Amino acid sequence: MMVEKPDTFKHAPFVKDAAEVRTIESGDIFRGANEIMIRHDGVVYRMKITRQGKLILNK
Repeated sequence: MMVEKPDTFKHAPFVKDAAEVRTIESGDIFRGANEIMIRHDGVVYRMKITRQGKLILNK
């Protein structure tokens, strides 16, 4: 059975050169917190820094 996936990249344009991609330091986003909320297209996502220093993004 084939399942069609939705177009999950409709909001992100394809960028050919990595130098064109804007880079933001995580410290500038988190500002000392371990967790932030991000609203994207009306949906709220949670981004956390784990104890191992990794990032997790949940819907």
